[in-house]
Amino acid sequence: MSAIDLYNRPAPDHQEKVYQAVNLLREQAALHPKLVQASSLGAEDMVVTHLVHLAGIDCGVFVLDTGKLHAETLTLIGLIEQRYGTSVEVFKPRTEAAVRFVRDQGEDAMYRSIDLRKQCCDIRKMEPLARALAGKDGWLTGLRREQSQARADVASIVREPNRVKISPIVEWTWGDVWHFIAEHQLPYNALHDQFFPSIGCAPCTRAIAVGEDFRAGRWWWEQESAKECGLHVQPVSSLPSARAESTTS
Repeated sequence: MSAIDLYNRPAPDHQEKVYQAVNLLREQAALHPKLVQASSLGAEDMVVTHLVHLAGIDCGVFVLDTGKLHAETLTLIGLIEQRYGTSVEVFKPRTEAAVRFVRDQGEDAMYRSIDLRKQCCDIRKMEPLARALAGKDGWLTGLRREQSQARADVASIVREPNRVKISPIVEWTWGDVWHFIAEHQLPYNALHDQFFPSIGCAPCTRAIAVGEDFRAGRWWWEQESAKECGLHVQPVSSLPSARAESTTS
């Protein structure tokens, strides 16, 4: 059974959420002309990419290729480029830093301690992210409040030191996401059909079992309080109508 068959259950106000998301993107694009989408190539980010298309705004897409992504994940880059006639920017870790880390700490360093795992995330995600966002005044994410308890208060708009962070589907349910994918026939990561709701690097992602938390397959060997990579853990101050967030992708 496909993920669409399993999860295509929109909320009663789904169409209103789509309308609001498109309007939000148009409003923010007018205020922040140097927008870019950070895509992890998961279901939510495929939705955001299509919402950008529906909004008709000028917004590029970038992917952080950590060097540890599943082949199923990387396949989506070409599909996005083909469908939307755009180029997806790919940012990779500095080769020398990644090679040195593996040489000194080994391929399995992330399993040995939280500190080593976060060092790996810094090299493979955080440093490339800084390059990807350089010169941008806003970035889009696929964060949703339903994803985890830690994200229950995530805001649709958050003011960061040098830019604004926009999450247009924060109020969407998992059923909304998959209804939108089905309705618009969007490509999606084949791992979603194998019970991977949240997909990151291959060594740090597994399928989940019935009844497990949405993000149970991410860094499953760590305590819940440690499950973050740093992408969305930053000192921020909310815009007047927004609440600050402090969690991960």
